[in-house]
Amino acid sequence: MTEIVRDSNGTQLKDGDSVTLIKDLKVKGTSVTLKRGTLVKNIHLTEDVAEVECNAEKVRGLVLRTEFLKKA
Repeated sequence: MTEIVRDSNGTQLKDGDSVTLIKDLKVKGTSVTLKRGTLVKNIHLTEDVAEVECNAEKVRGLVLRTEFLKKA
Protein backbone atom coordinates (compact mmCIF):
# COMPACT_ATOMS: atom_id res chain seq x y z
CA MET A 1 0.00 0.00 0.00
CA THR A 2 1.38 3.38 -0.96
CA GLU A 3 1.33 6.21 1.55
CA ILE A 4 -0.07 9.60 0.55
CA VAL A 5 2.31 12.52 1.11
CA ARG A 6 0.54 15.66 2.33
CA ASP A 7 1.68 19.24 2.94
CA SER A 8 0.93 21.33 6.04
CA ASN A 9 -2.60 22.07 4.77
CA GLY A 10 -3.40 18.44 3.95
CA THR A 11 -3.05 18.82 0.18
CA GLN A 12 -1.60 15.77 -1.57
CA LEU A 13 1.92 16.18 -2.99
CA LYS A 14 3.33 14.35 -6.02
CA ASP A 15 6.73 14.10 -7.71
CA GLY A 16 7.50 17.27 -9.66
CA ASP A 17 5.21 19.57 -7.66
CA SER A 18 6.24 23.06 -6.60
CA VAL A 19 5.95 24.05 -2.95
CA THR A 20 6.53 27.16 -0.84
CA LEU A 21 8.01 27.33 2.65
CA ILE A 22 5.70 28.43 5.46
CA LYS A 23 8.49 29.41 7.88
CA ASP A 24 12.16 30.40 7.82
CA LEU A 25 14.41 27.34 7.92
CA LYS A 26 18.12 27.25 8.78
CA VAL A 27 20.00 24.69 6.70
CA LYS A 28 22.31 22.52 8.79
CA GLY A 29 25.95 22.52 7.72
CA THR A 30 25.67 25.86 5.90
CA SER A 31 25.14 29.52 6.75
CA VAL A 32 22.06 29.63 4.50
CA THR A 33 18.58 30.42 5.83
CA LEU A 34 15.67 29.68 3.50
CA LYS A 35 13.07 32.40 3.98
CA ARG A 36 9.32 31.95 4.34
CA GLY A 37 7.63 32.12 0.94
CA THR A 38 10.61 30.64 -0.94
CA LEU A 39 9.39 28.66 -3.96
CA VAL A 40 10.93 25.22 -4.36
CA LYS A 41 10.25 23.55 -7.71
CA ASN A 42 10.34 19.94 -8.82
CA ILE A 43 10.25 18.07 -5.51
CA HIS A 44 10.91 14.33 -5.27
CA LEU A 45 9.08 12.10 -2.80
CA THR A 46 11.07 9.83 -0.48
CA GLU A 47 10.20 6.60 1.30
CA ASP A 48 9.41 8.67 4.41
CA VAL A 49 6.02 10.40 3.97
CA ALA A 50 7.16 13.29 6.20
CA GLU A 51 10.11 14.25 3.95
CA VAL A 52 10.72 15.37 0.36
CA GLU A 53 13.96 15.89 -1.56
CA CYS A 54 14.53 19.06 -3.55
CA ASN A 55 17.01 21.62 -4.81
CA ALA A 56 16.59 25.14 -3.42
CA GLU A 57 18.18 28.32 -4.78
CA LYS A 58 21.47 27.97 -2.96
CA VAL A 59 21.40 24.38 -1.67
CA ARG A 60 21.39 21.17 -3.71
CA GLY A 61 20.22 17.79 -2.44
CA LEU A 62 18.09 19.26 0.33
CA VAL A 63 15.60 17.19 2.36
CA LEU A 64 12.65 19.15 3.76
CA ARG A 65 9.91 18.07 6.15
CA THR A 66 6.40 18.34 4.70
CA GLU A 67 5.11 20.09 7.84
CA PHE A 68 6.95 23.26 6.67
CA LEU A 69 5.63 23.18 3.08
CA LYS A 70 2.46 24.12 1.23
CA LYS A 71 1.68 23.30 -2.37
CA ALA A 72 2.17 26.25 -4.71
